[in-house]
Amino acid sequence: MTQSVDVTAITERQKETWGAAGYQSIANQVVDVAEALLEAVAPGPTQRVLDVACGTGNAALGAARRACDVVGVDYVPAMIERARARAEADGLPVRFEVGDAQALPYSEAEFDTVLSVFGSMFAPDQERTASELLRVCKPGGVVGLVTWPPHGYAKDFLEVHAKYMPPPPELDSPFRWGTEAGLEELLGDRVSSIESTYRTTRFYGRSVEDLAREYRRDFGPTVRTFASLPDEKHQELFQDMVDVLERHNRATDGTAVVEAEYVLAIAVRHP
Repeated sequence: MTQSVDVTAITERQKETWGAAGYQSIANQVVDVAEALLEAVAPGPTQRVLDVACGTGNAALGAARRACDVVGVDYVPAMIERARARAEADGLPVRFEVGDAQALPYSEAEFDTVLSVFGSMFAPDQERTASELLRVCKPGGVVGLVTWPPHGYAKDFLEVHAKYMPPPPELDSPFRWGTEAGLEELLGDRVSSIESTYRTTRFYGRSVEDLAREYRRDFGPTVRTFASLPDEKHQELFQDMVDVLERHNRATDGTAVVEAEYVLAIAVRHP
């Protein structure tokens, strides 16, 4: 990323984008991903866990169910409010706070485990974000990440949005986080090991059209993209979304079972 990038302005636009919709139905589709990360990292009772860019709290709530001491942080206030409501409904003692992955409001080495599920990878300043994830993690502690790779369903779906609403060209691709080389560049000199594996999750719907409507209603980037277009372009964008969903659909009965590959990475901070 070049020094001329206005990270603050881009971050503010991102906040508006991710806050443009409820998101919870989308979060429900990836609960299994958060649970897979927790199973791989295996934080124990009383360990301090931070869920960065926590959204509505999937990983944070899962860690709390493991009797961890959990904090969830996200820069979208509406997401934090929904996460707090979920924690209250489930009777889970999670502290959810508004904060930016690029400038985490916590002390150095404050947490045993730092997690992020499809969150930190979208921060504009990737190097600073990586440094923050490691800064707040204790020596010998674990940073567990779930990211999208630069191929497959998520890449195709987000490229549809970029066709109509291109991202700032000077930013590094968020899919950098989903490659071994990218993780090594971002974390390598401050960790003793990085292990990454490919996993698969599935998005379910009564039809691909119904799933596309769910995104249009509840996924901030989709909501913002539609809002940026004249009405006569809406059907074109919707059809492009349906085409991507159908391309990755594994159901043969008219329903939607959309497969999406993701990367699960575990990095251990130097002792």
